[in-house]
Formats: sequence, structure tokens, C-alpha cells
Amino acid sequence: MTPSAASSGPGAPGLDIPAVSVTPGDIATTTLTVRNDSDIVEAYDLKVVGDGAEWTTVEPERLSLYPGTSETVTLRLAPPRSPEIRAGELPLGVRILPNEQPESVKVLETVVRIGAFHELRTGLSPRRRRGWLRGRYLLAVRNQGNTPVQVGFTPGQAGEELRFAFTPAEPALEPGESKELRLRVRTARPVWFGDPVVWPFTVDCRETGERAQTEDRTEGPHAGATLDAEFVQIPVFPKWLLLLLAALIALLIAWFTLVRPAVRSAAEEAATQAVQPRPIPTESGSDGSSPGPGRPSGGSSQKPGTGGGPGGGEDGSTGTDDGTATGGGRQSSATIDLKSEAGQSKTGTYTVPEKTVFGITDIVVANFQGDEGVMTITFGDRKITTIALETFRNQDYHWVTPIRIGAKDTVTIDVTCTKPGTPATGQQARECHEVVNVSGALKSTE
Repeated sequence: MTPSAASSGPGAPGLDIPAVSVTPGDIATTTLTVRNDSDIVEAYDLKVVGDGAEWTTVEPERLSLYPGTSETVTLRLAPPRSPEIRAGELPLGVRILPNEQPESVKVLETVVRIGAFHELRTGLSPRRRRGWLRGRYLLAVRNQGNTPVQVGFTPGQAGEELRFAFTPAEPALEPGESKELRLRVRTARPVWFGDPVVWPFTVDCRETGERAQTEDRTEGPHAGATLDAEFVQIPVFPKWLLLLLAALIALLIAWFTLVRPAVRSAAEEAATQAVQPRPIPTESGSDGSSPGPGRPSGGSSQKPGTGGGPGGGEDGSTGTDDGTATGGGRQSSATIDLKSEAGQSKTGTYTVPEKTVFGITDIVVANFQGDEGVMTITFGDRKITTIALETFRNQDYHWVTPIRIGAKDTVTIDVTCTKPGTPATGQQARECHEVVNVSGALKSTE
């Protein structure tokens, strides 16, 4: 009892089942007629075999036929839209197994023609790039079709301000293959000033080559994609730099128009005073007699730097006068040397001599041991500063405009010693030791 099968409709020569064509993602059907030529009632099991068995079904899968009868079954082909289903011819078979006579099993074969489909997946990152002249992008492309393709790229821009370069220019991709390309965008000229300029552009991804042109004529447009992106061209000189340059130019103009003439006038005045001739002492004194040995020509027995200079102060303060004449008096300085034990507060002063005004321009404070505590500096009744001793070893202050102290007023330092420091000898000192030097011009009020 051998089953026989006949195909409905025209088929290829030598085939038991007609050839069928199907495109992945679509559904195609064909029929198969099974006839029982035996003399007994027979049941038949039908099963699809071959590479396309996983996406092909037969309906019904089981037949029961009386002798001399036949029945038609349907083959339903539904290949998925995947690069794994390559375009071309694929063999397919249907196994017919009789239950009563299994030795009479038969396999009917056919050819499935898999149609080609095209699909490109593309991506561009980043979509927005900033730069002075050029920007670099990464272009990813994947062949989701079932045939090998060659991909080309066409940039688009409203004007002609941008230049494009793809590396590689036209990659070849097998089904399911992915590649990454480099895209470089360059502007024709820089933007020197102003706001950033935004250049939008597009990239069209299309299949190229003879195969794509042939498929265009026979099957319609092939797959492609259009990507949108932007290149933001930033100016070479940003706004904040222009504002800074404008401020610098304004400062230079102010210097040349206001400050520089005043400085030059002061320098010319100082130069004029320096070259003025000094009075030459006469051969005779004021009483008509000749000056004796060791007697000053002016008739005064006072030594320079005494009488009119700064006087001594309390707690080790001393004053000196170098005798240098300035436009504001004689240049003078005074030193206050103060020692105090731990936990003790002590004051050191320097007193301005009578009939003088002391114009202070500089202070130098020395804490050479690294003592810890607090120091307050006062000019007369005016507090100048309060500083922590542990924050410095040497500190200096300077004033362009002198701070004037009248006669008998004092320069005072108040020191509260918390902990004596360690001098260069490496042994901790027994007491705090601070030195303050003030200097400036001492001018007579007479």
C-alpha cells in the first residue's frame, strides 16, 4: 500500500510539489494532494522537513483515507523578515508517513524561491556638535536586508558653507553586518565675533552599485534613511573676551588721560627739587666772626638727627633719622621691640616728638619665633589692625597716602602671648618676642 501524491497547478519538471516564491515577512501557500492507492484504510502523518521547516506548516498534519480516495492539504510558508533568511532558492520537503505501512514512507520535494528585501538601519552621534571650524561625528549603519549591499552617503545642506568627508566612503555590508564610519564636517571660514552660528544638515544613506540600480528598475526604490544633525560654529573671540578687552582699553585710556600726567608731574617736581642748588655757608658766622674748629657754619651746635628727630619710646622702642629730606619732611623710622611671657598681655609704644607730625607710610611686623597670640596695632586713637600671631612670621603694610600722627601721639602695639614659638635654634622660646618697625616722614610744625 504505497501512497501517491499529486500537485495542483503547474510545477517545475521533476518536482513533486510546485515551486513557490515568498518574500520574508510575507505569506505564501501551495497545495499538495495525497491519494490512497492501497486496498486498506490508511492514515497518513505529514511533516515538513528541510531548512524552511521552522516557518512552514502543513494543514492538516494527519489524513485518514479510504482505498482509492484522495485529499488536498495546504502548505503555508511564513518566513520572518530577518537577515538570516538569505535571498535565493531553498529546498523544502514534505514527508508522508503511512501508519499501517511505515516502510512505504515518501518525501515530496519542492524549491522555495526567497525574495530579496532591503532595509538599512542607521544612526548618527552626536546629533549636535560644537567647534570653531570642524566637527566629527560617528555614523553607524547595519544591513537588515537579506542580500549583500554597498552603502553610499549623500550630505545635504541649505547653502555651501559646509564640507563633508566620509571614511570609508562606500562600505560593503553582508546581511546582518554592522559598520561604523567617521564623518567630518568643516566650515569654509571662521566666525571671529558674535553669537554661535548653527548649521543644520542631513545625511541620506542609500544602497549604491549596479545591483541597487537594477533592483530600482525592477522592484522599486531600495531601502534608505535620512538623518538630521547640526554643527554649531562657535566664535573665535567670545563675548566675555570682548567685554574684557573693552574694560582693559577703558583702563588704558583712563591711565593715559588721568593717572599718567599726575605721575609725570610728581616726577618732574621731585627732579626739580633734586637739582636745586643748596645754600653755601659763608666764611663768617652770623656775628661776624670766623667759625672755629668743630663749630657748624650755621652757628648751631645741634647734631643732625637729634632734637628734631623722633624720640625714644617705652619698652625698647627706638627712633632714627637718616637726615634725608623729602617733600613732606625728613625720612624717619622707629622700632618697637616687645617681649611678653605666656598668658601675659603687654604694650609697646613709640611717641612722636614735640612740634612734629609723623606721616607713616610703611609698617613691618616680625614674628620670627612663630609665637601664638594676638597683636593689635594702633596709631594714636585709630586702630589699624588686629592680627593672629600664628598666621604669619613676617608681615608688611604700605600706604600711598601717609597716615599722619600728631606730636606726642603714640604708635602702640598690644600683644597677648598665648604660646611662645620655636625659633631657628629648634628650642621653644620662654617668652614671646615681636618687633614692629614704622617708617615715614617726620615734619616739623614750626
